[in-house]
Amino acid sequence: MASDEFSDFFYTAPDGLKLHARIYGEANTNAWPVVCLPGLTRNARDFHELALYLSSKAKIPRKVIAFDYRGRGQSDYDPDIGHYNVGVEAGDVLAGLSALGIEQAAFIGTSRGGLIIHVLGALKPAVLRAIVLNDIGPVIEAEGLAHIRSYLDRAPKPKTSGEAVAAQRRAHGADFPSLTDADWARMVAAICRATEAGLVPDFDPALVDTLAGVDFSKPLPDLWPQFDALAAVPLLAVRGANSKLLSAATLKEMQERHPGMEAIIVEGQGHAPFLETGDLPDKIAAFLDRVENQVE
Repeated sequence: MASDEFSDFFYTAPDGLKLHARIYGEANTNAWPVVCLPGLTRNARDFHELALYLSSKAKIPRKVIAFDYRGRGQSDYDPDIGHYNVGVEAGDVLAGLSALGIEQAAFIGTSRGGLIIHVLGALKPAVLRAIVLNDIGPVIEAEGLAHIRSYLDRAPKPKTSGEAVAAQRRAHGADFPSLTDADWARMVAAICRATEAGLVPDFDPALVDTLAGVDFSKPLPDLWPQFDALAAVPLLAVRGANSKLLSAATLKEMQERHPGMEAIIVEGQGHAPFLETGDLPDKIAAFLDRVENQVE
């Protein structure tokens, strides 16, 4: 679905799967490019409005690459669901950047995307010039992940956009009281695709099975060593004030371990804040401009 706003880029994963990304502002080569990594079941469309802002409206326009992981959006589904993990997906992102000739970039990771950034810091630290973590950190609260699995397990099957919006509001409205009708409609357009049978979530249903073995009664493994390895990379953390996945205590410890880290609390939103809302696009663009200028 190429448009005058972005182009579709297809490339081959290390294991041969055909994968997809969107590229915005391809001609913008005078500043660090921005790589956008979505959540567990989300796709490149989540970043459309933010990518338009960063690539065409910001003071310093940037090239933006938004990835569809395997099994999401326009990327191929993987017949082996064991490959739906952050290690494989981090390798896929590196393969896409290599195909595009991008050696360094600023990264914006929402939820799972932020976990992938932690892995990239271990696999290829030089690729990370700046990081924006959207409602994710080294500690994932079991309550938040359980909430995600519970919703996915019993996700409704709406036939129309109106039904889909109503379903999203029922499931998430309490955590996102600040969202407008337009915000909810944009969310549904990003996460669903139209078929003859109606709207369906735009991801491989097998992704839900990857959460089946998680014991939510026990603390989940943390990534503090990987986070500590990012200490030299400029970092902005965004947390939804109502988030169940990233706790205020974890955010505080992140700031203590990474003294230069900046933080934004988004009132009226939960997991994960919509990065295109309010003044978030301007704040993210200003952060990227500021840290790149400091390097120069």
